[in-house]
Order: sequence, then structure tokens, then C-alpha cells
Amino acid sequence: MSDEGRALEDLISLPTIPREAGRKIAQLEQEFVRAEIEQLRKQIPALRPLYAKRNELAASKELQEADFWPRVFANAPQEVDEYILATDAAVIGQCLRNLTVERFEVDDQGNGGDPRSVRFVFEFASGDENPYFSNTKLVKEFYYRKSVTKTEKGKRRVWDGYVSAPVRINWKKDQDLTKGLLDATCDLYEAEQKDTKVNRVKLPEYEKLVKKLEQVEAEAFAGDEDDEADDDSGLAASSPAGVSFFAWFGFRGGNATAEQSVAAEKEELERWQKIEKGEKVEDDDDDDEEDEDEDDDYDEEEDSLEAAEVFPDGEEVAIALAEELWPNALKLYVQSYEDIDDFDDEMDIESIDEDEEEADLPPSKKVKT
Repeated sequence: MSDEGRALEDLISLPTIPREAGRKIAQLEQEFVRAEIEQLRKQIPALRPLYAKRNELAASKELQEADFWPRVFANAPQEVDEYILATDAAVIGQCLRNLTVERFEVDDQGNGGDPRSVRFVFEFASGDENPYFSNTKLVKEFYYRKSVTKTEKGKRRVWDGYVSAPVRINWKKDQDLTKGLLDATCDLYEAEQKDTKVNRVKLPEYEKLVKKLEQVEAEAFAGDEDDEADDDSGLAASSPAGVSFFAWFGFRGGNATAEQSVAAEKEELERWQKIEKGEKVEDDDDDDEEDEDEDDDYDEEEDSLEAAEVFPDGEEVAIALAEELWPNALKLYVQSYEDIDDFDDEMDIESIDEDEEEADLPPSKKVKT
């Protein structure tokens, strides 16, 4: 390697970002975040009438008979599609009638809570038209919250993300695609609500859920090995979550309350205002090196909730549904027909090739190799 190459390698191998530069970068990143949140807040009232108009169109007899939402999900972005198993697709294709996504904390004037909070309303067929469960509507809400805590050594820890309550699905006999996971997480949540002061790990519902998770995980692992043995490509047709998409309705996320979130938002806002003014704030004199013991970062409440999470990627799926699938539903619906046309064209060409070969005709332009 040349001297110039070695010098460049030394430069990019610096152990840490210069302290003052790191502070300025963090400050600018916060300004970007706040600007993006305000932009989203302004968009919500402007787009609501258009989404309402689209909902009317999707609910029309013509598009209902043309399987609007099943086709949208069939052509869903990768961030959603990879979590939908074949059994999930059967339910969606046969029973899904409508989907609504609402930024419910923001009013028509753009005021209110966090615009990132989102509500999903899934509507399904009823009665004999839905052989899987009796619910005709499943409503799942995601509250965007923040919390500020301190470790035993006094280090500030800031968490922000989604908090959600599990939603029970009333499965019909032998139709539970989540293999009991969703019921178990709903049972635990309801037990916690009866006594909010109790440590969840001491509840029998907690132990039952953790054991159920271990069982399902073991079964999924064994199934993947069988699929790899049967599949020449070595790829198993499974979800990254290892469970049905419908286990997503059991996602809980963080544990911050509404009150804690309001206090944390106020504390963080005041802190960044001081930083912008060049004033010293807490942690200014702390070394940036990560020299804390693992025990210092341990949070029993947070750890116990994480261990009982039935759909760890629930936040990512919610974001993909709200920011990718929902805004682009019309485009995805139209593309679902274009993809089928492309597939049919390929099949037609292959059929022609086979016919030509059988008739002992000269090779066609498309030759299969």
C-alpha cells in the first residue's frame, strides 16, 4: 500500500469523533428531526381529504369485487411482504376488505400530539366468509413516546419509539396462525392492567408467554432446517420474525407512559435549547468513551418486556405500512395488474418456444438455456 493509502487509513481509523464536532453534528441532527416532524404535522390535514376520497373509491363495489386491498398487499413493499407467510396471504386474500391508517393525535388544524403516532384499522369479512376468526375489525394503535432515565452511575439514557397495546384476535377452532402467541401476550397485558404495580415477571402469564415463545422459536428453527433440506436453493420460506404476520397485533414496543413521555419531551427540548445557546448541560463533562459496565445499562423493566415481545420487528413493520404501503396503495394496486401481464407475456413466449420445438421449427428469438 502506498504512503498516501496508509495515511488515509490512519485518518478513517480515528477512535472517536472530535468532541466539539460531535456536539455540532448531534445538534444539527436534532434540528433535522424537528423539521421533519413539523413537515409531517403540516401534511396530515392537507392529505386527509384525499385519503378520505381514496377510501370511498376503495370501498366502492367495483374495487371491492376487484380485491383492491388484497392486491395491494400482494404487491406490498419488501419491508412488509417478507413478513407475510403463505398462510397469512390466504387470510388477507380471502377476507381483507379495507385498511385505514390514521395519524390520530393530530387534528385538522395540525395541532395535537406527536404526528408519528399512528392507528391501523383492518376490516375483514364476517360470518362464513371468514373461516379464520370472528373479528370484523382489528384496530391497533402505536403511540410515539419518549423516556429519559438514569443508570446507576448517573448516565442519562434517552429512549424513543412506539408503545402499543396487544390486540386479541378471536380465532375460530384450529385456525390460530400465531400458535397461541397472540392470546398469551394479550393475557399478560390484561393481567398487568389489573395490578399496575406488580412486577410482570412474577405473573404466571409472563412465564407462560416466555415458554410459548421458546416453543414456537424451536419449532420454527426445526421447520427451517426441514425446508432447507427439501429446498435445492437452501432457502426456507419463512418470515424474519419467525411467526405469522398476525402476531404483529401483539407487538408492545416500549414501556413509556404518556406522562413520562410529556416530561421527557420537555426535558429534552430544554436541554437542546441550552446547547444551542452554548450553555453547559448534563453529561458535558463525561467522557464519550463507552467505559460503562453492562450492569450499568441493565433495566429490569425494559429487559422483561423485550424478553416477552412476540413480534420484535413490529415497529419497523408499522412504519413500512404507514409510510410505504398506505400512501402508495393506488400505485401498488395498478402495478399488481402490470406484474401479472408481464408474467403472462413470459408464459406466452415460453409456450411458443415449446410449440416450436415440438414442431421441429427453427429456433425462436428467445431460446431457453
